[in-house]
Amino acid sequence: MPPEDWTQTLTAGPLLAIAAGAIALLLVLIIKLKLHAFLALILVSLLTALAAGIPTGSIVEVLTASFGSTLATVALLVALGAMLGRLVETSGGARVMADYLIDKFGEKRAPFALGLASLIFGFPIFFDAGLVVMLPIVFSVGRRLGGSLLLYGLPVAGAFSVMHIYVPPHPGPVAATEFLGANIGIVILLGLVVAVPTWYVTSYLFARYVGRRINLPIPSILGEADEDQAQNPPSFSTVVLILLLPLVLIFANTGLDALGAAGAVDRDNPAVQALRAVGATPIALLITVLVAAWVLGRRRGTSGTALEKTLDSALGPVASVILITGAGGMFGGVLRATGIGDALADALSDVGLPVIVAGFLIAAILRVAQGSATVALTTLPGSSPPPWKPGPSTRSSSPRSSWRWRPARWC
Repeated sequence: MPPEDWTQTLTAGPLLAIAAGAIALLLVLIIKLKLHAFLALILVSLLTALAAGIPTGSIVEVLTASFGSTLATVALLVALGAMLGRLVETSGGARVMADYLIDKFGEKRAPFALGLASLIFGFPIFFDAGLVVMLPIVFSVGRRLGGSLLLYGLPVAGAFSVMHIYVPPHPGPVAATEFLGANIGIVILLGLVVAVPTWYVTSYLFARYVGRRINLPIPSILGEADEDQAQNPPSFSTVVLILLLPLVLIFANTGLDALGAAGAVDRDNPAVQALRAVGATPIALLITVLVAAWVLGRRRGTSGTALEKTLDSALGPVASVILITGAGGMFGGVLRATGIGDALADALSDVGLPVIVAGFLIAAILRVAQGSATVALTTLPGSSPPPWKPGPSTRSSSPRSSWRWRPARWC
């Protein structure tokens, strides 16, 4: 039976029980049995589809459609963002930013300067890779200025964490943006509005508080690891301008979209369409990577083969993240296709708990339980309003409420 002709006949109670069982099984597989998150998400998606009654002949189509739709955008953005971060990293741009900001803010505010540098550097680079780059700088500054490692390390770790959680092109925010059909420029802007104050309170101010009370010395073996510096590093302004380029292009796209909606510009004008295409997130990041490859690579004397290897080395570490994100999209697609998302929304409405609060609580539990912000962000949109057209009995109290499945419309 084609999936578009399938009608859900289970009521809300069994659907919610299936959802709870699926999430519990996912946590057991990842935490207890140590199964790789990619395999666990595929297995749970398959079992959830079977339990919810999707015809066996349609299950593979439902799984692969959601997986492919997620990767269609996420893979491009994550890969291009990783390449950009790798270019900045290997050129010595991270150290340049840290040294410049410490010089401007002063040694007493070195933790703030390190955190601010990590916020800027955290736009294109992932949490773990960012820490690998910045920790030797943290150890070097801490050994030079003295004080607890927590005073310098927490602002850096917190900065990479909030950027990874809230701001595209990191995989979780990108996937959630696509699932919900949001404008990625607005998501970046609002993500920064939330991320920066969150970092300031929970990382920087907390680091100042706990750093005075817990003296955690920097191990000498770690401090000694810092000494390989890039030759001919770029200037601070060069690094910042490169990192700002994709933001400017994306925000220009968002601005033109808003002006078009208000009737201030003609959306059908070829020039407007060309500018909007340049500001589309994949194109904006592609342009930025090409500019960075020239400015941070060839202009600094890096040969073509070395530059190619640098860019290629950025893709290996993110391949697992991309696949896990796609599998998370698969699981979310199954939750929507089976009607579980709509059933959960109804249940939360009945108890008076706002959907956004419930989503936050469930995401927080998932994050704390299994550790991955990406998995939490790609799983929770499954409980958002479904992308299929509900049948007439969706909201009815009849024991055979029905949902007519429609292929997801990804924006």
